[in-house]
Amino acid sequence: MSRALILSGGGARAAYQVGVLQALAKILPANATNPFPIICGTSAGAINALALAAHPGSFREAVTTLGNIWDNLTVDQIYLHGWGDIFKGMGLIGMSLFNEGVGRRRPLSMLDNSPLWHLLGTAVRFENIDKNIAKGKLRAVCVTALGYSSGQSVSFFQGHESLTGWERHQRVGVPTRLKLEHLLASSAIPTIFPAVRINREYFGDGALRQLAPISPALNLGADSVFVIGVSGNRELEQPGRRRPVRHSPSMAQIVGQLFNSAFIDALEVDLEHLERVNKLVRSLPEGQGITDATGKQLRVVEDMVISPSRALDAIAGRNVRYLPKSLRFFLKAIGATAKGGGATAASYLLFHNGFIRELMELGYQDTMWEAERLERFFALSDAGRKVAS
Repeated sequence: MSRALILSGGGARAAYQVGVLQALAKILPANATNPFPIICGTSAGAINALALAAHPGSFREAVTTLGNIWDNLTVDQIYLHGWGDIFKGMGLIGMSLFNEGVGRRRPLSMLDNSPLWHLLGTAVRFENIDKNIAKGKLRAVCVTALGYSSGQSVSFFQGHESLTGWERHQRVGVPTRLKLEHLLASSAIPTIFPAVRINREYFGDGALRQLAPISPALNLGADSVFVIGVSGNRELEQPGRRRPVRHSPSMAQIVGQLFNSAFIDALEVDLEHLERVNKLVRSLPEGQGITDATGKQLRVVEDMVISPSRALDAIAGRNVRYLPKSLRFFLKAIGATAKGGGATAASYLLFHNGFIRELMELGYQDTMWEAERLERFFALSDAGRKVAS
């Protein structure tokens, strides 16, 4: 039995994932090796995925290193934010209107994320991935990006030589040697960060058109999945307690909902689909199986989901004021504030220490509350692995 870790996208919201992993590292034995032979990440989740997969030490050591990166992260390490940088990005987008909407010198984006290239190029040691695979610590690591020309959701993976690619409707799996370009492509939020060219095509954020976020892990052989979400949908408002609408939606509020539909909704829908398939398979008489459209036998996939117990938008709304003045001016203009109802959009760019630490603490707390369930989940998966072997 192979257990997979699935890390969704969400820009700065991915700090929540780090808090979850820190708590998990405390729950598991100190010298435990990587408990996730398969690691799949999308967008900012891809950064966390590669950082874990490329670490040479124990799981706790890998999580500690990842935590130190996020704990010391600043906006300066992600994108350029001077007044000139902001207006340059907006100017390039405006000038593209005179060139059929195409950037003349570089792919269009509002922000220049060259600092992120430098940070990840230093922090992630890609050469360790093959070493971890050879040692049996890792079966595969996968990052997903969207091809802007083909419209396909492409899952680039590096793994055991026995693994092969796959092709489904608008989504494919491609074996490759993962590089910095794959990581930056997967985390290139559309219009915010520039697209990245890989071979013959430009790629952007993998959350776009990723209709089945769990599918890459299943195609790589996962029998159980540990999913860390960043939606905060556990704290849903009761219909009778909703606040009255005071104004029409701001531009940031609209963009925030579009981001949510790309980064969050697909994962939750896929989890619902997984539960339905599990119920169907469990309801079948013993010895009777059922196959999917590709001819593969459907199987029960155990799952464990950790997601925020508090609304991340509310936390973001309190921290928007800590962003650089240039970016804060732009975000306020489009309503990306708590008052304007667009704090969701701001949360994806809020790489401020206060916001990051609050999300990490929330992730840690939410996970420790589930400690008993987690111990049972990992014990069940490990027992299944021993039986399978």
